[in-house]
This record gives sequence, C-alpha cells and structure tokens, in this order.
Amino acid sequence: MPKVSMEQTARVAELARLAMSEAELAGMAEQLSAIVGYMDIIGAADTSGVEPMISAALGGASPPRGDVPVPTMPRDDALANAPDAGEGFFRVPPVIE
Repeated sequence: MPKVSMEQTARVAELARLAMSEAELAGMAEQLSAIVGYMDIIGAADTSGVEPMISAALGGASPPRGDVPVPTMPRDDALANAPDAGEGFFRVPPVIE
C-alpha cells in the first residue's frame, strides 16, 4: 500500500487551512494512504475491452441545462470569513512556478 507521509499530510492540511494535531495528522495520513492504495487497485483494472463513454446517462447524452446563475447566499456573507477579500471578490496570491 502506498504510504502518504506525515509531512505530505501536514502540507495538504496547511493548504486547506486546517489546524490538526499530531494525532489527527497521523490518522489522516493513514486514511490518505488507504485512498491512494484503493486508487492503485482501480487503476490496475483491465479496461482494454471497454468502449469510452461520453456520458453515464442511460440511452444517450443528458440534455444540457440552462446556464442560469442562482446565488446561494449574499456576497458579503460569502466573503465574511475570507482571509483576503476586496472589491467583492476573494483575493489570492499569484501562483507562478
């Protein structure tokens, strides 16, 4: 089974802005390792005789729905706990590698 390290788990928790104790990180590392191991099992399945699917809908493709935005909460409420917000949007640092 692939092993997800405590350092990798701590980095994921940091990126998700989750404060976790060492015990929580250890438990999460085990769970992530199990998930990665399960994905390896799925990836090993022989799919050579399976035709690609465009949609999982029975009888053909699903009809597209109208593209109408439906706000779920006021913008100010959504931005209330943002670490950095301005001009009605979330501000994020640039990602350049």
